[in-house]
Amino acid sequence: MLRSLFASATLLLTLSASAQGGFTCGNNELHRMESLHQNRPDRLQDIVDGNAQLEAETQQWLANEDRGGGGPYILPVVFHIIHNNGLENISDEQVLDAMRILNEDFNKLNSDWQNVNAAFLGIVADIGVEFRLAQKDPDGNCTKGITRTISALTNDGTQTMKDLIQWPRNKYLNIWVAASADGAAGYTYLPGTVNNGWGVAADGIVILHDYTGSIGTSSVNRSRALTHEVGHWINLKHTWGGTNSPGDPGNCSDDDSVSDTPNTIGWTSCNLGGASCGSAIDNVENYMEYSYCCKMFTEGQKDRMLAALNSNTAQRNNLWLPSNLIATGVAGNDILCAADFSSNVQVVCAGDSVTFTDLSYNGIISRDWTFPGASPSTATDAEVTVAYPTPGMYNVTLTAGNGLNTVSSTQPGYILVLPATGAAMPYSQDFEAVSTLNTSEWFVWNPDAAETFSLNTTVGFSGNHSIRLRNDVNDDGDKDELISTTYDLSGATDITMTFRYAFARNNADNDDILRVYVSKDCGESWSMRKQLRGATSLPTVPDQTSAFTPSNDTQWMLATVDNISLNYAVPDLRFKFFFESNGGNNLWLDDINLNGIGVGFEELSLTEDELLVVPNPAEDGAELRFDLSKADRTRITVLNALGQEVSVLADGPLAAGAHRIAVPASALSSGVYLVRMQQGSATQVARFMVK
Repeated sequence: MLRSLFASATLLLTLSASAQGGFTCGNNELHRMESLHQNRPDRLQDIVDGNAQLEAETQQWLANEDRGGGGPYILPVVFHIIHNNGLENISDEQVLDAMRILNEDFNKLNSDWQNVNAAFLGIVADIGVEFRLAQKDPDGNCTKGITRTISALTNDGTQTMKDLIQWPRNKYLNIWVAASADGAAGYTYLPGTVNNGWGVAADGIVILHDYTGSIGTSSVNRSRALTHEVGHWINLKHTWGGTNSPGDPGNCSDDDSVSDTPNTIGWTSCNLGGASCGSAIDNVENYMEYSYCCKMFTEGQKDRMLAALNSNTAQRNNLWLPSNLIATGVAGNDILCAADFSSNVQVVCAGDSVTFTDLSYNGIISRDWTFPGASPSTATDAEVTVAYPTPGMYNVTLTAGNGLNTVSSTQPGYILVLPATGAAMPYSQDFEAVSTLNTSEWFVWNPDAAETFSLNTTVGFSGNHSIRLRNDVNDDGDKDELISTTYDLSGATDITMTFRYAFARNNADNDDILRVYVSKDCGESWSMRKQLRGATSLPTVPDQTSAFTPSNDTQWMLATVDNISLNYAVPDLRFKFFFESNGGNNLWLDDINLNGIGVGFEELSLTEDELLVVPNPAEDGAELRFDLSKADRTRITVLNALGQEVSVLADGPLAAGAHRIAVPASALSSGVYLVRMQQGSATQVARFMVK
């Protein structure tokens, strides 16, 4: 008995997980069933019983000539976009396009149905099922029927990913869009398979982002994959029956339980003349095929789907009830939920432009924008570009309407306009006088809304202030940025940046990344100039599992960025710290120095009289080493980052040969300095740093 049950359940679950075009379905379903058979035969029996119950209800409904009572079949839908800030984070427009295709295909509104093989033209079915994006979430709050969850599990696509978020299956059709569908283009389960307590969380559809709709990351020839999966979700098998193996001659002895779809081996190509199981022409253009020329459901498939929608199995019959349509907000007119918008940037330099896009929902037909400080200052289009001529922080207001009501939203300080010509050099920041971040000097970008860069007022390398990122509570893949204002390096002949950092891993598997970027166009584009990794150069202390806080100066390290070319000697240079979490501990930053040295003399190429400061960087003391090819009056001075003379090391005749002169590094503040040697009309320069 168990053997027969196992065989039946394997067939049922295998047929219930499905994909479109060139992919295997369901990813090793046989193995899953073997595991259930060995460890949870009760669950195996649940699947068998659930599918048997649904089949009995289906046949009863089909046998009833006076069916009545059903419809209209309006199904609330929610798309869960599971992404890690990659291509899988598809646009709302791509979701809407997928909904358009679903509704066309299920209502015989697709323009290509008239081109089906003449043998099936008379049975092309209008299913009469309408799909609407939910406008109320399970708590009754407004929604656009699209959620977005940041998680690396987008690359997993299994039940673990689905467990991140699911709305009640008796109220919504849940569709998860991700970078992986567990090895398939998409998969779902038949209603009977999930008609039990443990199967509730599995109910719904997982589909690849590039098989969703026909625009964005997808394409027209992949756009029917979701139609295919929804067919399974409403109890349709593949046209060849209960396997996921098209092309198998054994499929001719199987059946899809639909009378007007001829038995077939199943196709992965559009063979319109195929008659693979006898004299009858195969229905290759059926949505439940794997071909790329799908255009139709049959009348028999319609009957089977409507039977499932009128069945209590997996609560499909609750979805379209008037009470549920009201509860999910899809019963009538669009619900005006929110005035919302986005912009391509939030931080610009004076004179730059910003493009705003209306994201309001639902049913928006009018918009009124207000942009204080911008030109133009008002607009009514869905997308508008304005320019900001003057530095400052500016509000943005959008009022949206649907013809019946209006809703307004103001985002205070949404746009930060920085000076086109930035602060003078040198720049030094120990954060002791800083009371908060996200000011005109700093901008924090935190797309995942988790812990990010913040000001700490109890710990620092210099004093008691520093920047901390609570990485010990962040998730793998979280990304954060700390972005500077503009700095004027237009007169620089040398550019160097230094900063102090402290970091601990939790264990040896952590490979968190800290990068430093610079921009020469006020942040429109960025170029990486420094990278520190958790596996190599980022840790400053041994691994520790408790929250890391540096307790002394030895737990801080100095980083030098000295590969910033003179292409970045611009009046509006910006820099940023980028951090990507990989399970490590906390990150700390302090004592940021940026030096653009313009000393007003010609720096000669190296000669045999090359200057060398040892050690470099210097801390307590240093020595200037050089060789003179001839005796002459020689003046040697030390200059700070502003080109000001701070020390004279020699001023008089020096003999030819090797020389060693002490450099009073202990008397100098931390930063970058130049040693300038002048002998006659020749000038030689050496750069060194003081810790």
